[in-house]
Amino acid sequence: MNITVFSQTRYELESKRIKYKTAIAQLNTLLFNEKKKEKNALEDLRDIKLKIDARNKLIATINLEAKLLSRGIVTNQRKINKLNKKLTDLKADYGEMIFKSYRSKSQQSRMMFLLSSQNFYQAYKRLEYMKQYTSFRKKQGDEIIVQTNVIKVLKDSLLYQKRVKDTLILSELNEKKEIEKDKSEQESLITEIKRKEGKYKKELQNNIKEDKRVAAKIDKIIKDEIDKANRLALANAKKNNVSAPVKTSKNEFILSPEAKALAAEFEQNKGRLPWPVKEGLVVRRFGEQPHPTFPGISINGTGLHIVTSKGSNAEAIFSGEVLNILLGSGGTKNVLIRHGNYITSYNNLENTTVKKGDKIVTGQIIGKIFTDKVTAKTTLIFVLFKNTTRLNPASWMLSR
Repeated sequence: MNITVFSQTRYELESKRIKYKTAIAQLNTLLFNEKKKEKNALEDLRDIKLKIDARNKLIATINLEAKLLSRGIVTNQRKINKLNKKLTDLKADYGEMIFKSYRSKSQQSRMMFLLSSQNFYQAYKRLEYMKQYTSFRKKQGDEIIVQTNVIKVLKDSLLYQKRVKDTLILSELNEKKEIEKDKSEQESLITEIKRKEGKYKKELQNNIKEDKRVAAKIDKIIKDEIDKANRLALANAKKNNVSAPVKTSKNEFILSPEAKALAAEFEQNKGRLPWPVKEGLVVRRFGEQPHPTFPGISINGTGLHIVTSKGSNAEAIFSGEVLNILLGSGGTKNVLIRHGNYITSYNNLENTTVKKGDKIVTGQIIGKIFTDKVTAKTTLIFVLFKNTTRLNPASWMLSR
């Protein structure tokens, strides 16, 4: 039982280690490989912190894996020592049997042993004893072969565990060296930010104001779309002389049976919905969070800021209908897709492949994501609403 649990834990840790190594490679590809026209110390500091955090998680996983390997090595060594002792005793017993057998190995000696019996019953018992002795000797020989093979397997396993542990220790040392380089760069960025603190704070506050303005604009458009959709639903009910749909609270969609079924299906897929990009890295989480550099300043993530590779497309995470397409500053676009009373928002698109009113299926390409020419980053801002309430998209999508 313990061996099974140990193996499962090793497998889980190995999977985590591979995951973190992949994440670090992805960080380097998406955040550091592209050549920037200008440097922004605040963004660069955030990116370098993400990489340091990922390396620290990798090192912690390597440590746990190495400790489990050490425990396995000790356990296997104890088993080998115990089996070696047992094998030595088996060989000694076997040697003694062979010696005794050699002394009485002649056919004549065996015949005399039988003929010297006092009666038939004793002769029969002596014959059975001779057969059992021969069988036992064969069994002892077979046991020696089995034990020798078991020890060989354990020794091979022990050697493998030691090699893996040595590789992990070397990997940990390399990661620590990389962290030292990252921390050195981090210190340089902090020094630069402190030197131009006023400038960076002003830029940050302007960005926060712009984020609030955009969020308020989107909120208003969604409220208007809900109002428009509800008025249309009521008008259609009156026109077709059917019962009016159930009245909802303000700023909530009146749902037709089809829309209600779609919303229910959307809800049932919570935690299993696909990502809106093939590959991506979350650089800003959902919700209010303290700024990592300036104490006292909070930033609010209306959704997820996902950095992806240049030329990537945004993809619909669920079937629905294009509610609206908004034009942002700098000509970027934001596609809103309705899924019953849920709305997904795909913001910061260079172009779109859909139009208002289009029926959309899961995985359909919505448009190409914009790549900033200054920062060289390709970032999708992905937001999820239930009516007008923002939700955390990370809770709804598959974990990566």
